[in-house]
Amino acid sequence: MANVSVYNMEGKEVGTLELSDAVFGVDVNEHLVHLAVVSQLANKRQGTQKAKTRAEVSGGGRKPWKQKGTGHARQGSTRSPQWTGGGVVFAPAPRDYTIRLNKKERRLALKSALTSRVNENKFIVVDDLKFDEIKTKKFQTVLNNLKVSKALVVVGDDSTNAVMSARNIASVKTAFVNTINVYDILKYNTVVATKTAVAAIEEVYA
Repeated sequence: MANVSVYNMEGKEVGTLELSDAVFGVDVNEHLVHLAVVSQLANKRQGTQKAKTRAEVSGGGRKPWKQKGTGHARQGSTRSPQWTGGGVVFAPAPRDYTIRLNKKERRLALKSALTSRVNENKFIVVDDLKFDEIKTKKFQTVLNNLKVSKALVVVGDDSTNAVMSARNIASVKTAFVNTINVYDILKYNTVVATKTAVAAIEEVYA
């Protein structure tokens, strides 16, 4: 089992925490991690793009002029793609970009991402993140104490003030245990988690 240091909000080490190998010590499956990221980004796409082909635009039923003798190139319809107001060649149509992973794959991808952060020493455990008031400056001070800049901060359900305090810090994203995902874990340089959040993650994913 991996042991990590536990820090307080002043950035001082106050103990150590033993992480469960079932979550933070798995064999990293890079292929599944890649699939999870691709799936997450693809599933965000709306797929509502649409343009009309020449079969769908209105009008153009009559031949604009006779075939020969006008000096013009021959034309069969004013709704051909070369005409203004004509149809689009190979027009985009609505489609579903969803890529599905089964439950085991999603869980293993998440555990692989968490394990990689632990192996890289980019997983920091904080004793607690309790704020009596919503104060962005105070949250930034905590990050400075931990020597962290771009971070994903995972908190427990009782840390509403901490979440609100971090909202205006562009380089920080907060997440609850039930909202963490592979993309965010990899996007941010460091994962900062409270002891409560770590316990909840181990309970859910072990």
